[in-house]
Amino acid sequence: MIRKTLFAAILAALSASAVAAVSPEEAAQLGKNLTPIGAEKAGNKDGTIPEWTGGLTTPPAGFKPGDGMRPDPYASDKPRLVITGQNADQYKGQLTAITHALLKRYPAMRVDVYPTRRPVNNPKKILENTAKNAVQAKSVDGGLGFENALPGVPFPIPKTGNEAMWNHLMRYNGISSVCKYDSFIVDSSGTATLSATGLSYQEWPLYRPENIDKIVKPTDPFWYIKQEYVAPARRAGESLVLWDHVNPMAQGRKAWQYLPGQRRVKLAPDLSYDTPNPGVAGSATYDDAFVFNGAMDRYDFKLVGKREMIIPYNAYKAMYFPGDKKNITQPNVFNPDLMRWELHRVWVIEATLKPGKRHIYHKRTFYIDEDSWVAVASDNYDARGQLYRGMVAPTAFAYDVQALTITLQISYDLIAGVYTSQGNCGLYYGVKWGQGFPSRDWQPDSLAGAGIR
Repeated sequence: MIRKTLFAAILAALSASAVAAVSPEEAAQLGKNLTPIGAEKAGNKDGTIPEWTGGLTTPPAGFKPGDGMRPDPYASDKPRLVITGQNADQYKGQLTAITHALLKRYPAMRVDVYPTRRPVNNPKKILENTAKNAVQAKSVDGGLGFENALPGVPFPIPKTGNEAMWNHLMRYNGISSVCKYDSFIVDSSGTATLSATGLSYQEWPLYRPENIDKIVKPTDPFWYIKQEYVAPARRAGESLVLWDHVNPMAQGRKAWQYLPGQRRVKLAPDLSYDTPNPGVAGSATYDDAFVFNGAMDRYDFKLVGKREMIIPYNAYKAMYFPGDKKNITQPNVFNPDLMRWELHRVWVIEATLKPGKRHIYHKRTFYIDEDSWVAVASDNYDARGQLYRGMVAPTAFAYDVQALTITLQISYDLIAGVYTSQGNCGLYYGVKWGQGFPSRDWQPDSLAGAGIR
């Protein structure tokens, strides 16, 4: 009897420890030494990273509520440092591998480092849910899914690489958004080609008011995205829709595609992992979008720790006011005059391909902003261990939505000598956020109507 009672107590203790992501004492640091979603509040020793004091709470003058274009609240800032190929080695430890490689390879590459601004703040409900998640959410299936979490950051004090990656996937992006965009590929000769003009619709359904207080379930979809292509002519009329779920092992990605030549909607299970993305002429993979998306089952993710890194941040000019196509698509590198870089603390996660798994990238390094959990850059290596591709994703804080967001994604291929500029929404009406779309808009039947030429 005593043995059975002791065994039951041990099981109960093990169960309790499995549920708690961190101890209550550690979680109590949220809102004190840590921001409500887990970043360090304090600045760094030399003051180049300031203390977080609550973020940007007032939109700048000139912003029109409901408008998709967002004026730069830091437009008067001047660079405090300029990095070129001449002094790149001096700052190598604060640059991603792809950024350093571009500086050394192309004289036109330049990194203008501005004073660091920390504008991020999220709605109160997101912060409340995140505090609860800290002591109740847990990862399952070897980190490939999670459970017992509310909509918010599931692991504000991450202990594993998978947990940090889940924070990126579940980051607060508002409820829904729509933008019209152009994507370009620029070849080694400097010739720019339009690879896609499209409408991008996204929704994060767990953040809808009817779901915000509910514990998420393994089969709940957390991200919808629909793409409708209108140009170039060879792609006009194509469309696709994707659903991603809380536990991909319980419910994998659902994807459907409409091709005008076939005149039917079909399941599209290949719209994932390292399938070449036609939206950028195959120069990046489907799971490169937004730096990383999709299931994590092909890699082992290691949480390396935090580093102070120079990353694209508060890049309102690049995202919203880039000028025309020619101003974007300069030879070799995205126009450095449009970019703003800042020094921030980031989580570094190394992903190594699992034995027996297939992917064109054998190793990947991800850089996740501590203030927002947005993945802002990646370095991708081939089977020989050579740097193959890399991505930078300029961010801008959507002060009307209270979310740090990315739409523009710039991918560099060092082997082919090309780069892509994807999601240039600033060429049209910017990004408009909303309160969600009708559920019918995410059904496969919606594609045929949208995709007919």
